[in-house]
Order: sequence, then C-alpha cells, then structure tokens
Amino acid sequence: MQIDEKKIKKVLLDGNYVSAEDITNAEKAAKDSSDSSTSVIDWLLREEIINKDLLGQALAESDKVSYANLNTYKPSSEQVRLLPEETAREFHAVVFKQEKDEVMVATDNPTNPELIKKLKTIFKGTKVVMAFAFTEDIEESFISYLKTLATRFSDIIKEQKRVAPEIIEQIVDDAVVYRASDIHFEPQDKEVIIRFRVDGVMQEAGRIPKEYYGNILNRIKVQATLPIDEHFSAQDGAIRQVKGDRSIDMRISILPTLNGEKVVIRLLSQYVRSFSFNDLGLSDHDQKLLLKAANKPFGMILVTGPTGSGKTTSLYALLKLLNTPDVNITTIEDPVEYKMSGVNQIQVNSQTNLTFAKGLRSIVRQDPDIILVGEIRDQETAETAVNAALTGHLLLSTFHANDAATAIPRLLDMEIEPFLLASTLEVLIAQRLVRKICDKCRYSVTSSKEEIKKNISDEASKYFSGKHVILYQGKGCDSCGHTGYKGRTAIYEFIEVTPDLEELILQHPSTAQIWKIARAQGSVTLFEDGIEKVKNGVTTLDELLRVAEAPKF
Repeated sequence: MQIDEKKIKKVLLDGNYVSAEDITNAEKAAKDSSDSSTSVIDWLLREEIINKDLLGQALAESDKVSYANLNTYKPSSEQVRLLPEETAREFHAVVFKQEKDEVMVATDNPTNPELIKKLKTIFKGTKVVMAFAFTEDIEESFISYLKTLATRFSDIIKEQKRVAPEIIEQIVDDAVVYRASDIHFEPQDKEVIIRFRVDGVMQEAGRIPKEYYGNILNRIKVQATLPIDEHFSAQDGAIRQVKGDRSIDMRISILPTLNGEKVVIRLLSQYVRSFSFNDLGLSDHDQKLLLKAANKPFGMILVTGPTGSGKTTSLYALLKLLNTPDVNITTIEDPVEYKMSGVNQIQVNSQTNLTFAKGLRSIVRQDPDIILVGEIRDQETAETAVNAALTGHLLLSTFHANDAATAIPRLLDMEIEPFLLASTLEVLIAQRLVRKICDKCRYSVTSSKEEIKKNISDEASKYFSGKHVILYQGKGCDSCGHTGYKGRTAIYEFIEVTPDLEELILQHPSTAQIWKIARAQGSVTLFEDGIEKVKNGVTTLDELLRVAEAPKF
C-alpha cells in the first residue's frame, strides 16, 4: 500500500478518524519495531483503530473524490479493457462503472493532470468521474489483460533475449496475480509443466520446452545461493525478489526425479499483516470459547489438522490479538513464515541442534507470558510444552491429528502423564480449509433434499429440510480464473476441556468417549460447521465434501 505517510496522518487527524494519541502510539510502535518495513499505517490497521475501507474513504475525501472499493464492486473484464493496458498500468487506473454518458475511473492518484488529460482523449464526449482506489486492488483487475503463459513463453523464446530471467519473472508475476501459494516446475520427457497451487488446489499454468529448463534451473539456484553443479541431492534455499514497490519472499525446494530436478517455490504470504482474528471464519460460540481460553494466564491451546490446513495462520491471527506491550511473546517455528512486530521469533536449526524441545526449554528461561511452538512432533517437545503450560505460560501449538478428539489419545500415547494433560489443556481445535465461492460470479441454485441425496451425498442430505433448498456456486470468471472459487476460509471443530473431560482424560479414554462428552457439551463436527457455511453461501457442498465427511452418528 504505497501512500505518502505524512499526507495520510494529516488526513486521518483532520477528519477525526484517529486521535493524536493514536498517531503518537503508532509512530512509537513503528520506530521500535524489529521489522523496518512496519509503518504507522500498518500499526493502525493491525490494531484495528482504522480499517482499509475507512482509510480509503479518508484518502478519497482528501482528494475530494469518492472511494471505489474494488473488492466489493469488481470491474468486469469488458470495463477493464476500456482503457489501453499501457495507460492502465502507467497510471494505475481502471474503469469500474460505465453508463451511457459517463464512466467512473478508479486510480490511486485521482488528481494527476496527465491522467485526466489522457482520459479526456480516450473517452471523447463522455463525462469522466474520478475515484480513489488502492494500488493493489487496481492491479488485481489487470488480470483481464493477461495473455496465457504459453503465449508469453512463445514470445520470449522467439525474441531469444534473456529467456530464463524473463520466463521466471512471468511465472512469479502470474502466481502473485492468481494468489498462488506454490509454484511447481515438473520436468517431463520433452517439456516442463508449470503448475500453481491456488486456494489449496493444483492447476496447470503453462509448459516450457525442456531445452530451456537447464538455464531456468541454474538461475533459480544462483538466486537461492545453491550449488549449480549438484544434481542428485535435495537442496533448499530462499530468494527475496524486489520489483518496484513489491517484495516477495520465496522458499525454494529442489529434488532430483527420473526426468530431472523438480523445483517447488513457496510464496510466503504477506497478507497476514492485515489478517485479523475476525477474518478466521469462526462462529460466535467458537470465537467466545477461544478468547476465553486465550485470556487465561496459563494453559494450552492446541490446533490440529494436516499440513496446509491453515493451523499456523489461525494461531498468528490469535497472536496478533494478544500482542500488546504488556506481554512477552516468543515463538519457535520451522520455518518462520510470517514476521510479526513485537514478537520474539526463533527459527529451528538442525545444524546447531536447535530443536523444538531444546529451544522451548531455553524460551521458558526467557520470562515469556505467551509461547507459540510451531509443531509438537515428538515426546520430548510434548512433555516440555505441557510443563511450560503448567508453570504459568499460555502455550499455543499445532499437532497432527485427524480431528480434535483424536489429539488426546495421541498425546497420551506419547506417554504424557494424564493428570498433567488434564490440568493444562484448555481448548482443542481441528480445522480444514475450504475454497470460498467467488463473490463476483456467485449465483444461487434451487435444489431439494432428494436431489442432494441422489446427486451429491446421502449423509449430507440429512442436514437439509424442506421442499426447496437454496445452494450457491460460482459460474467462473476472469477474477477467479474461471474456477468459481476465490480465497479460502476455515471450518472448525472445537472441544473445550471442561471438568468432566478432565476427569475422563485421567482414564485414558478413546476418541469415541471424548467425542461423546464433547458432543453433549455442544461441540459440532468439521462437517457440521461447514454445512452452515454452505447454507450461508460461503462455499459449496462439493467443496465441503472434498475436505470433510459427514459424521455417521
């Protein structure tokens, strides 16, 4: 978000959006931050003193124009293409409303005289109304200009200039536009397939003739400071790409396969800076339960689920809420993916024998109030974590288990003393990620319980009643890459460790016994939480069934 900080501080103060004290606190926090990129605006947004829409409104008012929220009012591809691509990119401008005698153009600099002059030439005889929008929201609409990667690869290869750097740049640019979390380079006999993981699902992005892959691979290795002459062992590295105002951190993994070295690039998300506790998708009941546990001075909050289910993101959203000047927060992770101002973050390092267990023991001697352990993987870490939670620390961690109830028997199998576990566990959470229906192309479909039973799932049909059932889905558009989905949210299963459950833990219970008590206390399954999101038009029934199954009871 590129904004003149001096200007925005004046705008916010003049419009009474914030107080002088808020600005002073924000300036102090930005100055004291270990992350040099943290700004006054970042702090105000993080502390939820203002939100992005309020900030946009304030900036628009300062320029005496309206604010265009392009996340709510997304321009169509036809509207985007009304401006030549060169003009749109040069001036960060996009048409977002069009009427017979008027067009509304959103830009991050609505008073730019050169842009106004250019627009009068393009839209002769039509009234042009200017509006303010954020740079990143405008650039997201530029997806409508994109040619396919295959077409661009072909153009680059024809020109025979800097083939490897330009192809890599195009791939990374597309991955950012489509909000991919991972880029896969998969060598085959004669070509290399490029695939993106978008919202948890793999999709092919393009193909490269294999003859150019050697140079591409070498460039990636050089940028990640990896040896280019090593082709038969696994390699891991990192790249930070800076392009204009944009900075992207990438984690590189290379593995030898029968057809050559496969590369996977993890794009480390920057969106967590603006991601808040309220964005998690928790029900009111679960949110109150989690806050109740998080506000206790000690105890353990455990989030379970498979790799890629959003466990760390959920814990970081909670940490952001707990991150105040009067507490000491320390984390130990492998790897540290999200940097957070005001938090002491430690990276596990196998070369120096800094493991989760050894690091955690050292952290406890550092006088922390809140500890985040990236993952409980073994008995030593589990024992240390339980003891830390028992001795006056709030401990947050993740654990691999299929559901919330299974976590207890698994921890007991690690030979954790039942009375210690019963005394420290506060809340067990299981979660999965489901894709959200694209807001831009969502539409409703009328179905019936019988149709759901026949065409989708017999078990799922039991959660619907009445003759007519309204479901939602996405048609597919440029904004969502014609998938009908854009973004993800989580579905949850919460178990509160009550006195009844504490007593049961002492008896080495089975998963079924734990769930029986949790159910009686009001806990719902992952599937049942997901069904509510299906009924509310957040996701589809097919998507829910992809990640969770209906309970048999």
